[in-house]
Amino acid sequence: MTLQLWQDLLLCSTLINYTALLLWLLFFAFARDWLHELHGRWFRLTEERFDAIHYAGMALYKLAILLFNLAPYLALRIVA
Repeated sequence: MTLQLWQDLLLCSTLINYTALLLWLLFFAFARDWLHELHGRWFRLTEERFDAIHYAGMALYKLAILLFNLAPYLALRIVA
C-alpha cells in the first residue's frame, strides 16, 4: 500500500467517524427524552447518570478518533 492510499484511508475514516459523532450529538440533543425512555426499559438510570454516560462516551469516542485516525493522518502528511 502506498503512502497516499494510507493518507486517503485515514482521512476518510476520520470524516466518517466525526460524522457519526455529530449524529450521536444531534440525536442526543434532540431525542434525549426518547433515548432515556428507551434505555430505561433495560437499565435503571437516573437522568444525571444517563447524561454522564453519554457525555463520557462521546468524549472517549472523540479521543479515539483523534488518536487512531487524525494523529496518524497528520503524521503521514508531515512525512510526505
